[in-house]
Amino acid sequence: MATKIRLQRHGRKGYAFYSIVIADVRAPRDGKFTEKIGTYNPNTNPATVDLKFDRALYWVECGAQPTDTVRNILSREGVYLMKHLRGGVKKGAFDEAACQARFDAWKADKKKGLDQVTAKGEADKKAAAAERLKAEKKVSEEIAKKVADKKAAEAVAKAEAEAAAKAEAEAETAPAAEETATETPSEA
Repeated sequence: MATKIRLQRHGRKGYAFYSIVIADVRAPRDGKFTEKIGTYNPNTNPATVDLKFDRALYWVECGAQPTDTVRNILSREGVYLMKHLRGGVKKGAFDEAACQARFDAWKADKKKGLDQVTAKGEADKKAAAAERLKAEKKVSEEIAKKVADKKAAEAVAKAEAEAAAKAEAEAETAPAAEETATETPSEA
């Protein structure tokens, strides 16, 4: 029986979530499978992979052929590196302890790189948030300035209107005083 390591799609429309399965070549994509060895979620950054490492290594050593995407996933998780190192142990190039030490060193370096990517992503998010806040404060200051200018203009207009009303009232009282002054001597 020809065996494949492939992805089995789950999740809703536009939000795919995959199971990594061992299946017969003739089985449909989401159909019957022999064993589920992990999950793959491409929706996170970086993509989340939960893999049964020992079972994946067993099936790769047995000759199961992975699809292109699964081959990339297995390579990133170190399954192919471990297969290569075990080949060196079988040939006598080094012992099992050296094999495990090399793999652990590679895994630590890989984790360090992922941590750097995650930290950079978080720093970018903080920088973007700070930039948005700065832009929002600038817009708020512009609006506050416009409101202050408008209130100042209204105050000036109100002061001018009051001054004009006061001047008009004085102008009306001044001729009335003159009329009374001119009327009184004529009566006398």
